[in-house]
Amino acid sequence: MPPLFITFEGLDGSGKSTQIEAARGFLESLGRDVVLTHEPGGTELGERLREAFLDPAGDLRDGLVEALVVFASRRQHLLEVVEPALAAGRDVLCDRFTDSTIAYQGAGRGVAMEALERLDAIATGSRRPDLTLLIDVPADTARGRAAGGRRRRRGAVDRLDRERLAFYERVRAGYLEIAASAPDRVRVIDGRGDVEATAAATREALRPALGVDDD
Repeated sequence: MPPLFITFEGLDGSGKSTQIEAARGFLESLGRDVVLTHEPGGTELGERLREAFLDPAGDLRDGLVEALVVFASRRQHLLEVVEPALAAGRDVLCDRFTDSTIAYQGAGRGVAMEALERLDAIATGSRRPDLTLLIDVPADTARGRAAGGRRRRRGAVDRLDRERLAFYERVRAGYLEIAASAPDRVRVIDGRGDVEATAAATREALRPALGVDDD
């Protein structure tokens, strides 16, 4: 089976970062060679752009500026990490990709879809993953987790964590619209349960793409 480009999407606080780690373990248990990466970031340039993008002290409030930053990071990421790994026969699990930009900067910030599609065509050639897993939770749940005590104590609350509930609701609606428009690629995972229940649902969503039977 050829290598797969699989992305994990969801609101900040949805638990997708935990689930992508679990998915890596699942794929590796099947003997697959896996690269785990994330956006914005994943490269030296991308990490510098990520720092600027998420800086709570920053003033990056214009959605189009945000989109330009993440597409610059994404272009470098594809060239330096994603495409070379796939060419070498390795699966790529990526925490966020273009769907995040459509949901956050499009639905969340109101940047016109036409503008985002043009940027996507330039930066990625309109590249799409083989499979996208959307870890879905209600907006108020995600916001509570993202800005909650544990992340605050770690000093991990970033600029987007501080957005109001209405922003999270728009982003979630954007994600669900993406899923409805691309049912062959996007699988929606209910992230409201405990970590293991969500991980089990994630494994089930991965199995068909991997060509493996149920346990």
